[in-house]
Amino acid sequence: MTAQARIRILSVDDHPVLRDGIAAIINFQSDLDLVSQAASGAEAIRQYRQYQPDVTLMDLRLPDMSGIDAIIAIRREFPDARIIILTTFEGDIEIQRAVEAGARGYLLKNMPPKELVQAIRRVHAGG
Repeated sequence: MTAQARIRILSVDDHPVLRDGIAAIINFQSDLDLVSQAASGAEAIRQYRQYQPDVTLMDLRLPDMSGIDAIIAIRREFPDARIIILTTFEGDIEIQRAVEAGARGYLLKNMPPKELVQAIRRVHAGG
């Protein structure tokens, strides 16, 4: 797959170990490209503006604002932004709020790496 055809991803999480794990999973895939990482909501918004990734992986709990507020801000400027929530909370009311704010879906942080990759590809394809 050519570099232009690769799915460009922004990873947003305030835990460096999780960001590094996501980076390792993504970098192992021939069709995925991690273009940037962010540790806060404000940084996520800036990175989204700069890189305009195909898919964003967004933590719900960030140090400066909620992931929901970051989604709202990003989608205000970029209504077609494709964002997947990553959370530790199954069935959390925040997940419902995130989907209402425009997230394309959510994944639990304890999922197998294969599911993360499949979800990125599905969301990129419009699912």
